Amino acid sequence: MTSGEKRFSERLEQKLEEDYLLWYDVPIGPRQRRPDFIVFHPRRGLLALEVKDWKPDTIQQADPTLFTLLTGRASVKEHNPLMQARDCASEVYKLLQRDPALRHPPGHPYEGKLIMPWGYGVVLANISRKQFDAGGLDAVIPAHLVICQDEMYESVDAEGFQERLWAMYPQIFPTALTLPQIDRVRWHLFPEIRVEPGSGQFGLFDASTAGAVAKVEIPDLIKVMDAQQEQLARSLGDEHRIIHGVAG
Repeated sequence: MTSGEKRFSERLEQKLEEDYLLWYDVPIGPRQRRPDFIVFHPRRGLLALEVKDWKPDTIQQADPTLFTLLTGRASVKEHNPLMQARDCASEVYKLLQRDPALRHPPGHPYEGKLIMPWGYGVVLANISRKQFDAGGLDAVIPAHLVICQDEMYESVDAEGFQERLWAMYPQIFPTALTLPQIDRVRWHLFPEIRVEPGSGQFGLFDASTAGAVAKVEIPDLIKVMDAQQEQLARSLGDEHRIIHGVAG
């Protein structure tokens, strides 16, 4: 993590309740997009967030697509972080909307639409709101889609911090996802936590699809690791491990 990402992750842990789910730098979907943070709440919806440690004096020029940054003696161009966050959120939306269990049912005013709000935003960990306004950055990133340095201090009120997140949703409507629906969201976003029946050792590998890329059908019933199992699995990394233990 960069220092800005670390500070922001600490605020998320401090200012959000236990029923939020948070992921940092985890690839999502078939295109393996990697938003800095995914924030998910069963009654609020889902947010994709990009965090930047840029300082005001390093930004030479900015437009809706590109930022020109001064790094040492050279200048580099980077994508507008709002575009990055939007692309990740759009990928999530397309992925989840494929599942009938996560769409509004027939006859509903929003029939076929995703049953929860979704949005995206940017965190500027080293730029205050005053510097953001003075630099005219609101012309390339709408002000309500940004959390600035002074809005993520440890002293910031928890409710005020959460309101900054909620303001990033383009629309807010009542949501109450069930536990099975929450598991379906996780099933779609992170295929590696799926518990699939198969003929391989411990049922982890399906010989019929091993080594092949196949279209994944959405099952009626799904199984995924719980949050604690997922956290443990991710902490192991993707290299080989030797597990020591007693027999059985």
